[in-house]
Amino acid sequence: MKTKKIKVHIADDHQVLIDGIEAVLKSEPEIAVVGTSVNGVQVLEWYEKNNADVLILDINMPKLDGIQVLKALKKKEISTKPIVLSSYEDIKLVRKVLDLGALGFLGKNCASEQIVKAILSVSAGKEYFSKNVLQEMLSFVGIKKRLMARPDGYYDRPLSERELEILKYVSCEMNSKEIGNALNISPSTVETYRKKLLKKLDVKNSVGMVMYAVKHKLI
Repeated sequence: MKTKKIKVHIADDHQVLIDGIEAVLKSEPEIAVVGTSVNGVQVLEWYEKNNADVLILDINMPKLDGIQVLKALKKKEISTKPIVLSSYEDIKLVRKVLDLGALGFLGKNCASEQIVKAILSVSAGKEYFSKNVLQEMLSFVGIKKRLMARPDGYYDRPLSERELEILKYVSCEMNSKEIGNALNISPSTVETYRKKLLKKLDVKNSVGMVMYAVKHKLI
């Protein structure tokens, strides 16, 4: 029995980048490139007659940019899972594309290295962010500490200042001992806070903490 391949459409105004991604994906038996586009209009025209599980979408394209394409796909209720490519790893841009239905965000400088992991993740309905994008999120944690309860009412208390501090340090890949030293508390106390955060945010790990916080404007 043949395994169903993940169908991918690549949209970028630089043919060399399309060729590079295609070259990487050719060696992946689970993935098949079924179409390419060099501008936003071509993307929408292609999706009118075809379909792909995953759309790799450059944010800056002629005729219609990535944001306009995402809006159009959402309006037309076209089912695909977008991964946005951008040279600008800006937290506001990440939020915007998430709100428009994107499941992944990669910086162009690391796209070829992480594209396979990103495709496999979003095809399974999971979000994926490149390391540089995650670092941007983490920087934002330290700049803007806005308290906000989870919209669906999972918990009725906002994060405390201490929980926000723990969230920041955990997201910076610091272990419990390092966080304890930074905050002058014991590693066991840090572990308690980590467990509380995982439960409050309903996530499995530190990456999930950051992605949830950004998506739901906790930071």
